[in-house]
Parts: sequence; structure tokens; C-alpha cells
Amino acid sequence: MTSRGFTLLEVLVALTILGIAIVTLMQLSSQGLRLLHLADDYQRAVLVADRLVRTTDALQEGVDTGREGPFQWERRVGLVAMPEALTPGAGPRPRLLTLSVVVRWGSNRTLELASLRTVAEAPGP
Repeated sequence: MTSRGFTLLEVLVALTILGIAIVTLMQLSSQGLRLLHLADDYQRAVLVADRLVRTTDALQEGVDTGREGPFQWERRVGLVAMPEALTPGAGPRPRLLTLSVVVRWGSNRTLELASLRTVAEAPGP
């Protein structure tokens, strides 16, 4: 006698394979969402750091700190010594400043943005 259809063992094996495939796809999807959230946080931290560097009136050395939403930031401005050979003979002397912004968020997430800026030294009295 020939029978048509699947045996119970074949159905159980097929359901097991289908279950494993569905669980794997769900794990991949959740991992993708976690990475997307991390990339969004990183992009927002870059925007905060970039805005802080661009809006700095770097005229003197110092350290500023602050908080913006979930981000804590620290901005450092330092003076770099310029060799006499690079300074012009007449006119205002340029000053070279380093700007460093460190943004921290979450559990041990950190972003550091560093830049250089030249400013003309104010003429003396």
C-alpha cells in the first residue's frame, strides 16, 4: 500500500528547521536595530561636537564643560607655540590654538573631535 503525504517525523523536522530560521531572522533583526540606535547616538554626538567646535570663540586657553540631552561634553582650548620664522614681520601676530571636544554618553561611549584654529592677536596698547 502506497501512501501519499508526509510522515510525522518529516513534519517535525520541517517545523524544527522553520523555527530555527525564524529565531535566527528575529535575532538578526534585533541586532540591526541595536546597531541603528548606536549609529544614531554616534551621529548626534558628532553633531554636538561639531557645533561646539564651530561656535567656540577661541581667544584664550581654558576648559568648558556642559550637558546637552544625554551627552556630556568637555571643550579644551590650548595655545600652541609658533616659531618666529612663521610669524609675519608686520601686522598682527597669529596665534595657533588647539580645540578639543570630548563627548560622552551611555555606558563608556566617547567621541573626541580635535581641530586647530588661528586667530589674530590683538594689537597691544
